[in-house]
Amino acid sequence: MPFINVKLAKGRTAEQKQQFTEAITKAAAQILNVKEEWVTVVFDEYERDNWASGGTLHSIKFGEGFGKMGAE
Repeated sequence: MPFINVKLAKGRTAEQKQQFTEAITKAAAQILNVKEEWVTVVFDEYERDNWASGGTLHSIKFGEGFGKMGAE
């Protein structure tokens, strides 16, 4: 039973997460030779104030909206 934990910044729509879930489920099932029903996907979403790299919070480093199409 594959358990896939996706960590990302908040801001994606339910539609985007659904599309991602469908794609990753199909790929995992095919590659791992399991039924799609056995694949679990969990999203952990974080505020940019709770995520840092290189010693700087992402809210400071990148600003609001960074990572969304058209927002870079």
